[in-house]
Amino acid sequence: MTSIFSANYILMRMNVKTMTNFLHDLPSGPNPPSEIYVIIELTRASKNKYEFDDKYNIFKLDRVLYTFAPFDYGFIPQTLDHDGDPLDVVLLINEPTFTGCMVHARPIGIMRMDDAGKIDDKIIAVPVHEPFYRDVKGMMDLPRSIVEEITHFYATYKIQEGGHTEVKRFMELGDALKAINRCMEEYKKALSKD
Repeated sequence: MTSIFSANYILMRMNVKTMTNFLHDLPSGPNPPSEIYVIIELTRASKNKYEFDDKYNIFKLDRVLYTFAPFDYGFIPQTLDHDGDPLDVVLLINEPTFTGCMVHARPIGIMRMDDAGKIDDKIIAVPVHEPFYRDVKGMMDLPRSIVEEITHFYATYKIQEGGHTEVKRFMELGDALKAINRCMEEYKKALSKD
C-alpha cells in the first residue's frame, strides 16, 4: 500500500505554500463524529464517478457509471477506512451540489456492503441545513423507498462492469458514530507513521 501522505502534504507540513488538500487540510467536521464535513466526489443524477487524487491534489474522472446516482457521494476528511481510502459518505440531498463542494452534514446511519469480497462501509448522512431532512435523526426515520433506492443502486451499479456488490445491512446512528471515530483514529495512526 502506498502512503496516503503525498509530497504536497509533506511540503505543507514544512510550511511551503501549496493548495488546500481536501483530505489532509480540512477537519473531519465542526463537531465530529456527530457533525461532519463531506467532500463531494459524485453528484446526484450524474454518471461521472470522480475520485479525489491525493498525489496530485485534484479530482479525477475514475469512470463513467452505467446508471445515475440517486444521491451525492463523497468522503470525510482526515479519516482512513479498511480499504485504505477515506471513509465514504452517501449524502441524501434533493438537489445536487458539485464535485469538490464541502457539505456540513449529520450522520444518520451506516451501510455495510460487500464489494468484490471486501467490506465497504458507507456513512449515510444528511445536510445540516436541508429542510427536507430536518426531522431525520436515524435510518428508521427515512422512507422505505429511499433505503430501497440506495440498496438497488449499490446492488446493480457495477454489474455492467463485471463487478459484484451486495448490500449486507443498514445500521443505526450509534454504529455510524463508532465507524467515524475509528476512521479518524486510523488516520491519526497513519499520520504518526509517516
